[in-house]
Amino acid sequence: MRNRIEGWHRPLLVLAAAMGVLTLVSGAGLIVDDRVLVGSPIWHKPLKFSISIAVYGLTLAWMYSLLTRGRRVGWWAGTVVVAASVIEMVVIVGQVVRGKRSHFNQETPFDSGLFALMGATIVVLWLASLVLAVMLWRQPLADRATGWAIRLGSVIALVGLAIGFLMVQPTEAQLADGISDTVGAHGVGVPDGGPHLPVTGWAATGGDLRIAHFVGMHALQSLPLLALALTFAAGRYGWAARAEVRTRLVVVASAGHAGLVALTTWQALRGQALTSPDGLTLGAAGVLALAVALGAALALRGATGRVQARGAAVL
Repeated sequence: MRNRIEGWHRPLLVLAAAMGVLTLVSGAGLIVDDRVLVGSPIWHKPLKFSISIAVYGLTLAWMYSLLTRGRRVGWWAGTVVVAASVIEMVVIVGQVVRGKRSHFNQETPFDSGLFALMGATIVVLWLASLVLAVMLWRQPLADRATGWAIRLGSVIALVGLAIGFLMVQPTEAQLADGISDTVGAHGVGVPDGGPHLPVTGWAATGGDLRIAHFVGMHALQSLPLLALALTFAAGRYGWAARAEVRTRLVVVASAGHAGLVALTTWQALRGQALTSPDGLTLGAAGVLALAVALGAALALRGATGRVQARGAAVL
């Protein structure tokens, strides 16, 4: 096991381990602390953030191991991600202990300053992630499908991260009220803290930008996992044995994932809950699904033809 992670980014691995511990602490907090903040158990936010950062840190640590050039720049970029994430989580957990909101809180100059600090760390984290993405784009990899999964996944993840900047804009209600204790929101068309979906906490009666944020960020895991699954399939299925077919399928999946980010962002900005799509949203989702299915069929068509021809020749 040690040999497998020898080239991984150590600070990111330490971050992921620390977030694993914080996940357990936050889970215990949900059990022993019955406080509720903005309609959710007060430890719900640190639980979600610790899981998300643990997964993000592990993914970046692995991707760093793939670099054969520019490793020093990549190491510093990864370390900046660690520092920004630690600051973010210190503020979130500290505000939980105080019984205060961490995001959008303008109640006091201190709370406002903490939120501004979080905003600055997210900008720094995004820029450091951009540096890593550029390094990965320049890195040649032996498996083309995996290479494109990482490159395209990193771009979609950056877009998903950037959607978070839409949340800090004041809402129409906040602009109408003038001075407010909160500036920005997760929800669109509904106040934060209202009816929400289980586990995720996403708004159940209006738009929620966290959905597109989540979908976009996790392209960093879903697309490389798809490439890995296709690599395993290559040993069992003839169509998957061809590198160009696996690469085309990854590109199609990436386009579909990017389309899903766009669709969920559009749905949220229209103030529409994920579970209550209107005809327009359903139509767009259908077009996206059809386009992905058609793209996958075209990617497979030549491969299946060759496999069938090869089988006939053997017979």
